[in-house]
Amino acid sequence: MSNPLFVALDTPDINQARSIATRVRHHVGGIKLGLEFFLANGRHGVVEMHALGLPIFLDLKLHDIPNTVGKAIQALRGLDPAILTVHAAGGRAMMEDAKAAAPTGTKVVAVTMLTSLDDADLAAIGGSGGLADQVARLATVAQEAGVDGIVCSGAEVAAAHRAWPGGFFVVPGVRPADAAIGDQKRVVTPRAAIDAGASILVIGRPITAAADPDVAARAIAATF
Repeated sequence: MSNPLFVALDTPDINQARSIATRVRHHVGGIKLGLEFFLANGRHGVVEMHALGLPIFLDLKLHDIPNTVGKAIQALRGLDPAILTVHAAGGRAMMEDAKAAAPTGTKVVAVTMLTSLDDADLAAIGGSGGLADQVARLATVAQEAGVDGIVCSGAEVAAAHRAWPGGFFVVPGVRPADAAIGDQKRVVTPRAAIDAGASILVIGRPITAAADPDVAARAIAATF
């Protein structure tokens, strides 16, 4: 993708999402629509946003038994997002079914560890080792399952890229150097993420909450 910047439109308000996407469309490579947007607006909302002409990253983070995830992705047919997420923790068979069910041209990427988590959170849910080890384990399973890539923080993307040179790496939790980190715990700057091997960057509030989202998106894109 020529412009790796995807703006996260994490809102249930389709008018707000459309307004921001329209304002930033010349300085981003695509738009990310997540659970808030999809549960409020459904398929119709995705179709409306698709009309803006920007690639859509449908961030649903599907996680269920293989058959359910496969059928859920089949139910999305007609939307044909550029990128679709599942949880790597769902296991190899689930990811295999997800990729098999996805439309041709849709990249299926597996979420490893959320960027709102740290080592203490991993230990609390029974994970062994640190976050970097867990991301590496899940990345290996994702690669073996045949999906296109993973979602990981900028702290892990360099190691993931070395282990999987042909992988597609989505890096959320990206913040300009002068931005607040909000509820993220593992953040990097856009330039650092790109240099480490990120394929696309997902940035929300530093753009969507800015006084002028277009100026904010342009400034971030200028750092690549």
